[in-house]
Amino acid sequence: MVSWLLLASLVLRCAANFGIPSSNATVDVKAFNVANFSATLPGVLVQPVLPGHETIQLPLHAFLVEHTATGKRFMFDIGTRNDTANLPPSVASLFASGVYSAQPFKPITVLLEEGGIPLNSIETVYFDHIGDMSKFPNTTGLVIGPGTNRSLYPEFPDSALQASDFAGRNVTELDFNHTDLTFSGLPALDYFGDGSFYLLNTPGHLVGHMTALARVTPSTFIVLGADTVHHPGQLRPRPKFQHAYPCPTELLEQSKTSVSTDYFWSPDTRTGMFHLPSRAQPLLSIPDLPDSADVNPVAARVSLDKIAEFDAHEDFFVVLAHDESLVPVLPYFPKSLNAWKEIKDQVLWGFLNETNPAYRFGP
Repeated sequence: MVSWLLLASLVLRCAANFGIPSSNATVDVKAFNVANFSATLPGVLVQPVLPGHETIQLPLHAFLVEHTATGKRFMFDIGTRNDTANLPPSVASLFASGVYSAQPFKPITVLLEEGGIPLNSIETVYFDHIGDMSKFPNTTGLVIGPGTNRSLYPEFPDSALQASDFAGRNVTELDFNHTDLTFSGLPALDYFGDGSFYLLNTPGHLVGHMTALARVTPSTFIVLGADTVHHPGQLRPRPKFQHAYPCPTELLEQSKTSVSTDYFWSPDTRTGMFHLPSRAQPLLSIPDLPDSADVNPVAARVSLDKIAEFDAHEDFFVVLAHDESLVPVLPYFPKSLNAWKEIKDQVLWGFLNETNPAYRFGP
């Protein structure tokens, strides 16, 4: 009896904080690091860009979500295709010119099949990246966010999508206008209808960009942050986050001299001596340059502010599609992410460590 009372109190605590209805329904989440890319124009992804950090490394994470009760499978993002020359010209040209580059890799369809996951077992895909949907059977549906640009190459030469992504496939464009669910200010749709997996409307990076909230125990969640931002330094630190998760002493000491005070400041910072605890906003920002990777940087910042509320809460773990700081620590397929509480404290401040691949704060 005591354990059930404790469980109920935990669930109610989450509901009280974010308005999430209580439920015992869950999903299992497994992550793939499909590929690791380099981009030579980081200024369109993050600001500021310090000397010596003119490139940025971007893992491409994809997530297999399996509904515990029914076994239904949902792919949240699928990375990109490995035959980049066959991408639409607007994207293929970026690889041909060296703006983007990657070592050879296996696409998600191969990774799934090698891992014993038949492609015909994937009921639905949501993708923000330019994967190859033609490799999935037509029985696999495609979910897109509201207002998603459906113009396709070759009819539209500048499109990043092509006809084969949609051909013969059931495509569902979600409508958040009539939902009565809102979590941290984000309209939500209950995908499986039992409170186990929600899709959230987070526009800004693209029109129709979505994130997801996966309930992995009755009281704990993984936030699949997609392309809300491209680096954890755009998400952290914030006052609530610092209060809930103070920077480890070793990294705090390191940051005093490793974070450049020519580019970063806070009320208690002095020249050559950065003071992290008094920093009230993330170290990096979403660019609003004309060639920004975000179609609406203002909307992207608002969506990010809302996601940040989850990031500062002990029952939520935010996983970004391109968070390079996670690569050394995240348990990848066939392991499950459901036990994320074992690693959250290890990864939140990793991007600030000079030895971490995501570090980019000192010249």
